[in-house]
Amino acid sequence: MSMALKLQARIQAALAKAVKDAAICRGWDIKALPSVELEVPREKAHGDLATNVAMQLAREAKLPPRAVAEEIIRYLDTSGTHIETAEVAGPGFINLRLGNDWLYEVLRDIEDQGASYGSSDVGGGKRVMLEFVSANPVGPMNVVNARAAAVGDTLANIMQAAGYDVGREYYVNDAGRQAYLFGLSLLARYKELAGVDGEFPEDGYPAPYVTELAEVMRQEVPDLLQKPQGEQEAFCKKWGTDQMVNQQKADLAAFGVEFDVWFRERDLHSANKLQEVIDFLEAEGLLYEQDGARWFASTRFGDDKDRVVVKSDGVPTYITADMAYHWDKYRRGFDHLIDIWGPDHHGYIGRMQAAIQALGYEADSFEVVILQLVNLLRRGEKVRMSKRAGEFVSMTELLEEVGKDAARYFFLMRAPDSHLDFDLALAAEESQENPVYYIQYAHARICSILRQAEESSIQCPSAYDADVHLLQAEQELDLIKKLAQLPEEVILAAERRGPHHIARYCHELASSFHSFYTHCRVLGEDEALQGARLVLLQSTGKVLKIALGLLGVSAPERM
Repeated sequence: MSMALKLQARIQAALAKAVKDAAICRGWDIKALPSVELEVPREKAHGDLATNVAMQLAREAKLPPRAVAEEIIRYLDTSGTHIETAEVAGPGFINLRLGNDWLYEVLRDIEDQGASYGSSDVGGGKRVMLEFVSANPVGPMNVVNARAAAVGDTLANIMQAAGYDVGREYYVNDAGRQAYLFGLSLLARYKELAGVDGEFPEDGYPAPYVTELAEVMRQEVPDLLQKPQGEQEAFCKKWGTDQMVNQQKADLAAFGVEFDVWFRERDLHSANKLQEVIDFLEAEGLLYEQDGARWFASTRFGDDKDRVVVKSDGVPTYITADMAYHWDKYRRGFDHLIDIWGPDHHGYIGRMQAAIQALGYEADSFEVVILQLVNLLRRGEKVRMSKRAGEFVSMTELLEEVGKDAARYFFLMRAPDSHLDFDLALAAEESQENPVYYIQYAHARICSILRQAEESSIQCPSAYDADVHLLQAEQELDLIKKLAQLPEEVILAAERRGPHHIARYCHELASSFHSFYTHCRVLGEDEALQGARLVLLQSTGKVLKIALGLLGVSAPERM
């Protein structure tokens, strides 16, 4: 367990004792204890770690926050924790100042734990289904899909590192109206290429990639037009969406994203899963007839209005398929569902939460992460058009211009619910201004120093054999403190569904290393100090590689 988690547990225990005794002596009536969260103060003068838990408790305790903080400190057991001082500061913060000995233990932890450093079991093996991207199979991946892919894949990595059992899933919407229109568009282009007159569908897909796909289909299926019209349309819909799914898989694989399951909506229909949902709701008394349609009484579960599940023409609505799909996830044994949706789906959350409850599950077992849009810029000017498709910038074009590492990192720099300005020129730049270059260069520089040591027959000692207590310079201690933060950063990013926390951590760690490199010589120092600094370098390289790996970004050894 990391030092921060140990201290968090101690403060939580002190809080519980203070509240228990105060309930007897002072009549406190605290319904639920707030969770203790520790953070690193911005100002070094405020100590090494701080918590605002006293301020959270003050209202219920009917005491000033500083008085509550003093009570907590009075019950705080500091034995074996390296706490030198615990002080009340400002409006009621508890600031902790630690001795340096615990920092040297961090270097040994990194050596012992290797690639698993930063991981924990806080998730307790809880089975989580993370569904993301899920773009309609009607076109190539675009930059919005790319951001969803980077966020979803990284969040899955982080939650796995925090002890959750995470499944990655892509929902292929190949049974809806968009898939139908795509099939009609493909058929119309096929007919054009065959010299047969045909009307292009209204709201169809006129982009050049549809014509290119139709040319492939003509080579593979030259006798398509000899089939009845209905069979032509059905074939184009199935063949076309299958082709697009294959392309989407290839696009995502090039981006470093793999899914455990590609779930096809058409399989829900063929297995009669939508009717199962309708029958279940009927048996629960949650359906009624109105205007020839069948309605789900979703307002009983907090929705703002009831929803049609079967239209008057007998066709199920989108929400019926979505209910069937999410029900299938639960029945596969997942405890918690997380969907990543675009901002245009925000209004859909309430109806799905109602559906989840109607199916017999807790509302909070279903969660939506809203992902905001991306603005592509090049030197401050908005990029509007694709060279190839004429309508959007594809993921392939983005990767060709800036590369996988830069693309993933830039998509992850901001919180998912924040709009993102993606500067293409900066992402492609090989300079310290480019954050991903800045971070990767730190790792490459570490590897370069370690290679120089090896070439000079200088052995990097074990963290147990080196005299790491010689690491006393401010830059050395700051760097170790930053290394120590990774386990807490992973937990924070997992619990808050915020991959940007790890992106920021990587930049801060690189910054701490660059400061160390500027002020502290490694090779050529006194042998004992040289050995201690080599241990610090090696530890930093390991942690930087681990953190970048969570983001799906490489850690190059040479640049």
